[in-house]
Amino acid sequence: MSEEAVETSQISDHRPLHEVVFVILDLETSGAAPSTGAAITEIGAVKVRGGEIIGEFQTFVNPQHGLSDFITSLTGITDEMLEDAPTINSVLPDFLEFLGSHKETVLVAHNAPFDLGFLKAAAIQHQYPWPKYPVLDTVRIARSVLDRDEVPNCKLSTLATFFGAETSPNHRALDDARATVDVLHGIFERLGTFDVGTLHELLNFKRKRARRALD
Repeated sequence: MSEEAVETSQISDHRPLHEVVFVILDLETSGAAPSTGAAITEIGAVKVRGGEIIGEFQTFVNPQHGLSDFITSLTGITDEMLEDAPTINSVLPDFLEFLGSHKETVLVAHNAPFDLGFLKAAAIQHQYPWPKYPVLDTVRIARSVLDRDEVPNCKLSTLATFFGAETSPNHRALDDARATVDVLHGIFERLGTFDVGTLHELLNFKRKRARRALD
């Protein structure tokens, strides 16, 4: 896997993939970036090990400002739905507890820099230390194992259809996380053809044959 596909590749962890805990997460937000004042509005996460779901986490988050019509139209989330939701300062301790130790858990997200950027910004703002989790980005992993003649792009909706995900992505955090679980498992099946069977091999995988970039 290329360096851009993982956040932490200096891991000498030879656990078989079926023994590793993966937490697949997704966020909904009030805008494109924390630097613009946007904030998290919903967190969804699914914890899996050995292909089995062992836990789920979902909560709305009050961003402490109103949502634009565009965001409400995109996600279906309204100001009224968030009015009584906890703030991110209250949510972070429970979410970090759900994630577990960075020595055991690997985080997974579709377009991971977006989600992790918001989470890290929130942790810094509220003075919570952010553990150094290994992070996998399913967008970039997919680009390493799929060709353009298989999928036209690496959007979550495209990959969910290609891999036959049971849940359709719909810009809601838990549903999108569930769809990403199926995408991840589909990617793992592909990685098996490259003899990738351990966490160390996964985090250090680089596709040896030429590949055509996907959007």
